[in-house]
Amino acid sequence: QVHVKESGGGLVQAGDSLTLSCEVTSGRTFTDYAMGWFRRAPGKEREFVASIGWSGTGKDYADSVKGRFTISRDNTKNIVYLQMNSLKPEDTAIYYCVADSDQTYRSVRGGGNFAWGQGTQVAVAS
Repeated sequence: QVHVKESGGGLVQAGDSLTLSCEVTSGRTFTDYAMGWFRRAPGKEREFVASIGWSGTGKDYADSVKGRFTISRDNTKNIVYLQMNSLKPEDTAIYYCVADSDQTYRSVRGGGNFAWGQGTQVAVAS
């Protein structure tokens, strides 16, 4: 069984930066998982943000965050990060980390049988 836990959310001003962390606990090797981030803004459906392959080389981003957000992972610590720069009020959402042992990082954006975290709230004030 895999356990996913996010941290690092908070209230920031537009233009600020914030880094989210996601720690994974599992009986399997961390590199068995492609990892990803999704978010759900108030009144909207959950949407894909970013994903990363097992080695950390392959990455995929939603168009809305490309160039502003960076996903990375530390396979020695079982942690994946989401560095968010130039934050906008429309980035306000609950951010969820997912672990996917069935697909490559390229497929994460389409959904899957993920292990989900509980989410961490990010609020960006204008």
